[in-house]
Amino acid sequence: MFTGIVQDVGRLTSSEARGGDVRLVFAFDRLDPAGMRLGDSICVQGCCLTVVHWHERGFAADVSRETLSLTTLGELRPGSRVNLEPSLRVGDPLGGHLVSGHVDGVGQVSGIREDARSSRIELTVPAQLARYIARKGSVAVDGVSLTVNEARDELFGVNLIPHTQQVTTLGALAVGTRVNIEVDQMARYAERLLCADGTIRRS
Repeated sequence: MFTGIVQDVGRLTSSEARGGDVRLVFAFDRLDPAGMRLGDSICVQGCCLTVVHWHERGFAADVSRETLSLTTLGELRPGSRVNLEPSLRVGDPLGGHLVSGHVDGVGQVSGIREDARSSRIELTVPAQLARYIARKGSVAVDGVSLTVNEARDELFGVNLIPHTQQVTTLGALAVGTRVNIEVDQMARYAERLLCADGTIRRS
């Protein structure tokens, strides 16, 4: 479990195909390696990955074909910058919202405009995800917890303050950029509890 509060921006150092899967190796600067162990989970661009090897200021993770097909991780190239967040530990502050690291789909930046010192970003998402995104709700974009400013049809908008642009990869977004989207877990559970006619399921 994660919070959507990025703790470091790392970079991909190598990508190696392994029998249909891919092993990705990342380097980081600001994460504290003390206490990190083999098998730990790290959120990389919004995707929960398992550490299969640690080395000084870096780690390796294996990525399955399923994950490659549903996220943008397969588009990364050596040198690509990535948002990193270690998994939430008992007692850690929950500064964003609960993020599982299970990407629901890929969205695309459809518009950017300046708004005082911030940037307003408009994103397009697949129709099957749009119904889970609501105004003033939460959404994770490339692993960053954001508040939805507006939502209509298959579009939604978010605001990026200068700090978010500086400490995450979102400051480099451009029209056409593809991003990993994870909707608020509460929206998915709420739908599961409701029948097609709007009545609540009974156990």
